[in-house]
Amino acid sequence: MTMPNEDTATTRALRGLEHGDASVRLRTAMAVGSAPDARLVGRLVELCATEPDFSVREMLTWAITRHPRELTVPRLVDELSSERTQARSQALHTLSKTGDRRAWPAITRALLTDPDDEVARTAWRAAAVLVPEGEEPGLADVLAGQLGRGGRETRLSLSRALIALGAPAGPALDAAAAHPDPRVREHALATEELRRDPDAGFDLAIEEAKRRVALGAYGQEG
Repeated sequence: MTMPNEDTATTRALRGLEHGDASVRLRTAMAVGSAPDARLVGRLVELCATEPDFSVREMLTWAITRHPRELTVPRLVDELSSERTQARSQALHTLSKTGDRRAWPAITRALLTDPDDEVARTAWRAAAVLVPEGEEPGLADVLAGQLGRGGRETRLSLSRALIALGAPAGPALDAAAAHPDPRVREHALATEELRRDPDAGFDLAIEEAKRRVALGAYGQEG
């Protein structure tokens, strides 16, 4: 006897999630997360790929994480092969929020080196959260291969991911500090500085790294 009401509630939620007003979509996503409905999981994941409003996307992510991982993680992993950059980046972001390390094999080198900076940045963050014990050195090597890439925010994201790996990132950073590309050397040195002193600002760390690279020797002090 309750099924018609349940179906009506699900239908209303679907309409709200697709409403033209972002505030309605936001409230609906919040309601769905507060009262999880397994029948909405697929649509929640699909909408993450197209939702234009950042706040709504964050609420969709929260709503997804309120559902059982057995339902959400496989759907999110499927999104990682999407041609839509937003689909890949939002799925990675949501996977990092689930903390479910069963998703780790899906965080491929292709995603970690994705040509889209936003996808790559999200992949770095997700990988740093989901990496299993013992896999950190291999991940650090892949991440270090991206040093020097992009603008300030991209480089800062990469530094944070490497720092999150802790001591296993040390050898990869040491090797990158001797790279022939000065931009890579600067980024590696700045990351190492932030690893040693978490309170150091990224911009100051970069400037100090540039000074050290200009001196012509890794580790040389002026």
